[in-house]
Amino acid sequence: MFVDEVIVKLYAGAGGDGCTSFRREKCEPMGGPDGGNGGRGASIIFVGSKSLKTLVDLRYHKIIKGEKGINGKGSNKYGANREDIRIKVPLGTSIVDADTNLVIKDILVDNEEVVVAKGGRGGRGNKAFATHDNPAPGFSEKGEPGEERVVKCELKLLADVGLIGFPSVGKSTILSMISGCHPKIAAYHFTTLSPNIGVVKLKDERTFTMADLPGLIEGASEGIGLGHKFLKHASRTKILAHVIDMGSSEGRDPIEDYKIITDEVRKYDDKLYKKMSIVIANKMDLEGAKENLERFKKTYKDLEVFEISAAYNEGLEKLLKRLADLLEKISDESIYEADELEDHVLFQFKEELPFSISRDGDLWVVSGEKIEKLFKMTRIENEEAAIRFGRKLRGMGVDEELERLGAKRGDEVQIMDYIFIFKE
Repeated sequence: MFVDEVIVKLYAGAGGDGCTSFRREKCEPMGGPDGGNGGRGASIIFVGSKSLKTLVDLRYHKIIKGEKGINGKGSNKYGANREDIRIKVPLGTSIVDADTNLVIKDILVDNEEVVVAKGGRGGRGNKAFATHDNPAPGFSEKGEPGEERVVKCELKLLADVGLIGFPSVGKSTILSMISGCHPKIAAYHFTTLSPNIGVVKLKDERTFTMADLPGLIEGASEGIGLGHKFLKHASRTKILAHVIDMGSSEGRDPIEDYKIITDEVRKYDDKLYKKMSIVIANKMDLEGAKENLERFKKTYKDLEVFEISAAYNEGLEKLLKRLADLLEKISDESIYEADELEDHVLFQFKEELPFSISRDGDLWVVSGEKIEKLFKMTRIENEEAAIRFGRKLRGMGVDEELERLGAKRGDEVQIMDYIFIFKE
């Protein structure tokens, strides 16, 4: 089964909790704190694999969860880190954040790795909080929450040349004649239900890859037929090869066929439309093909056209040599613009403060990623930990902002599902 798009929910493992412990040994009445730190939670890592050709494995793993780090223990015993989860995907897979629609990583190299959801660090044990002023802290830290993300994995096949055109124009036949690929060939439309890739090897030892993309029809860019699902696979190709039935075997006009297909490509993606392209005039063995080709060349004077008969293996050698020559002159380029890549976004609109405060009836509601993470890592039931949490909030400017908005001492302040009293 060919699967080229999957949405997956990722839950990286939280860090292990730190431990609150004190040495209690004979003759050691002042042993001090010895609580160890928790271990790191499991990250979720995507790995490129040249042996995979489809995302079918991910189709049955819509939710992936990493394990929580091991908790720290007394006697300065640190918790163990959890083993990261590695997910293999085919080369040509784009990992896209479903919320921002930014590309996290475009995986093109075998064994290339990218951390998509990072595991949380382990919480610190009470020994880590010991200071000169407080040599025996009675609190520790919970583990940091792991990252949670919803990502779209989108496979765009790696091929140098993409064969596009109407159904039954001979794309699969061409691929079967020039490579070791054996796509299904039959005398009805939409025989090809998924892209096929073949490796072409010339007599001079040059090689390149060619993809046979399922047939396009008018309206494909708007979702009609099957072609719209596979136009994205043409985005990685360096050359678009328009296959035209010059013999009009199904009664269509080759001139109109080319116009319709190029219009659909332009509507789908202007960058794809501007790629280098050639025309393969197939079925030249049929009656009327020569006349059609002459009309075609008069209409489209600037196109490079190659006459072939795939069924009789005629004209293919000249075509392949020209494609190999052209490919040598085209350098690799990213299919994404810089502002589509997550790690290239230079400017983000952020609030002046790392939190927001709103009013819900009599409650002041404080929210923000940094504050919520700090809250999740705080043992709020522990008095020392709660005091430290309040001190951190003051340092971030929460108290000052509450006062500016009109909060009075004694008002209730909510952070996540916990309610505090605003006081000195």
